[in-house]
Amino acid sequence: MAAADEMKLPRWSIWLPPVVLVALALTWGRHLEGALLVFECVALIAAITVAVHHAEVVAHRVGEPYGTLILAVGVTVIEVGLIVTLMVSSPDKTATLARDTVFSAFMIAGNGVVGICLLLGALKHQVLTFRPEGVAGAVATLAAVATLSLVLPTFTTSSPGPTFSGAQLVFAGLASLFLYGTFVLVQTVRHREYFLPIDDAGTPDDPDDDHLVLPSNRTTWLSLGLMLASLAAVVGLAKAVSPAIEDGVRTIGAPQAAVGVVIALLVLAPETVAAVRAALHNRIQTSLNLALGSALASIGLTIPAIGLASIWLSGPLELGLGPKDMVLLTLTVVLSTLTTVMGRATVLQGAVHLSVFGAFIFLAVTP
Repeated sequence: MAAADEMKLPRWSIWLPPVVLVALALTWGRHLEGALLVFECVALIAAITVAVHHAEVVAHRVGEPYGTLILAVGVTVIEVGLIVTLMVSSPDKTATLARDTVFSAFMIAGNGVVGICLLLGALKHQVLTFRPEGVAGAVATLAAVATLSLVLPTFTTSSPGPTFSGAQLVFAGLASLFLYGTFVLVQTVRHREYFLPIDDAGTPDDPDDDHLVLPSNRTTWLSLGLMLASLAAVVGLAKAVSPAIEDGVRTIGAPQAAVGVVIALLVLAPETVAAVRAALHNRIQTSLNLALGSALASIGLTIPAIGLASIWLSGPLELGLGPKDMVLLTLTVVLSTLTTVMGRATVLQGAVHLSVFGAFIFLAVTP
């Protein structure tokens, strides 16, 4: 393991997370406009960049699929904190915030991230190869969790509107946790090989090989801490600019649901950047692990947490989707299934997913 000490963190990746956290602390609670808003946006971009860098260091040390799992869960845990904070601060305006943000994460990850990775990766490498066993399992789990949490509330009759009763919410939360936990067990223990990148011949490309230069344990723990600090800064800065986002949404006449879309775009930015970089390096399996894992973590962890938080929240919690969004969800599941059947993809699959993502964004602004 002598080579383990050869990988050093660049200085900018060490001092940048504390700087963006200080910038967040100095501007917290202030009305952002003009130069101050631009400053916060620059800080947000810096936080995303450094979070992705440290996520790649951690992933390099622990190997796949653990690295992508750490990034997905880290972002989702902080996302849950952001949603709960916003719901507590404005319960009268956020009855649908959890639903809108979680569904947006589903569409962004399942179509936007997957689509751009497939398109850019195939443009550079022609045909992309991945393990259909792992990706199909992720799609099946995601379809089940999304349907149980976001579709069923529209059709239940125990409570008025697109909501769950208390007992139904408990069941949905436990089912989400059970499915997500089972998926993580399969991904990391039982069938880890299904989620490892492969070459064109279908041979697993395990990044744990001994010939790779790995960061030391000390460097890995430092990167993990700095990654979490950066992710916290990403979500905090996203919350800080959310009033400006709401003003912009009202200015263009878009519905309130568009706020959840923008928040999800900001929160998922680190995973998006990491997934695109992996696709450009012909590691599309890593890209799909990130995209689908993020969507799964977003629903599987957010719904139980929001359900628990609803005990203390006074306002209603609307989880059920409307007809338009259910059509988009169903289309995404069908397309994702067809994309994963053969274990190979070209620019066509990328273009199809991006077209659905474009429809989602357009209809979010002009329903």
